[in-house]
Amino acid sequence: MELRQLRCLVEVADTLHFGRAAQNLDMLPASLGRQIKMLEEDLGTRLLTRTTRSVALTEAGRQFVDAARDILNQADRLEAAFRENRPEQTPILRIGVIDSAAAGLMPQLLPHFREVHPDIDVELLEQKTIRLLPRLLSGRLDIAIIRSPEVRDSRLEYQHLFYETAVVAVPETHPLAKYSSVTVEDMADEPLIVPERTSRPHSHDLTMKLFLEAGLTARVAQIAEEKQTIVSLVGTGIGLAIVPRWASRLAVGGVTFVPLDLPSGAARNRLDLSAVWVRDVRHPARDSFLTVLKERLSSIADTA
Repeated sequence: MELRQLRCLVEVADTLHFGRAAQNLDMLPASLGRQIKMLEEDLGTRLLTRTTRSVALTEAGRQFVDAARDILNQADRLEAAFRENRPEQTPILRIGVIDSAAAGLMPQLLPHFREVHPDIDVELLEQKTIRLLPRLLSGRLDIAIIRSPEVRDSRLEYQHLFYETAVVAVPETHPLAKYSSVTVEDMADEPLIVPERTSRPHSHDLTMKLFLEAGLTARVAQIAEEKQTIVSLVGTGIGLAIVPRWASRLAVGGVTFVPLDLPSGAARNRLDLSAVWVRDVRHPARDSFLTVLKERLSSIADTA
């Protein structure tokens, strides 16, 4: 029994989907399946029931996953503690970022941080908020840039950074592509491409709530997960999409990005970026990063 096998099982238990679990672990689905099979053979029991349409834990699987989580958390804490207690090594700062931060904030911030702190090595992990928070709590990350969840874990410290600007991705041949800005009412009868809510609740809810606040119903034509996919689908003419302004940097032909004229209201501030780290954990490299982030924040926020 190996830690890698335990991580595979826990990821499948969290997603109940082999494809998504493999993607989150940067593995091929077939390789993940082999790891699970070897674990089941070592234990002599079935942990998962699988069909062509669903994945579920067996009773033995549920009991084993709980114990596996404890083992993985202990292993992660041991690794984190070992890293912290080796001052002779080059400091390493492990930063988790969502796609918005990876494309918009970090390219502006990291060169300056490395100039000020050339002695600190930075490791970046790009993932969704729901995947980054468990890694923070387990000690596999030192800080993360995320969308703040509606329910905040009291073990974590949050610092709001800024709200991103929303724009509308429009096929370049669409009449709205010639507008200087568009309103939600301009899109009332248009088919929309929206993110999948389970993995991107903030971006999904932004579109739905903007239409709700305008007294309209969003006409969802397609659900997709990744921003690159969403913008590419806009280019095919399937529909429009409300996306963060950084998405306009994606190299997708046939798409125009038009400013979105937003009314005042709760949905206006849905696309927030926040820094988050584990409360009461000393980490000098993380604190240095936060200092640089604070110094550069106003100039970065102006372009977000």
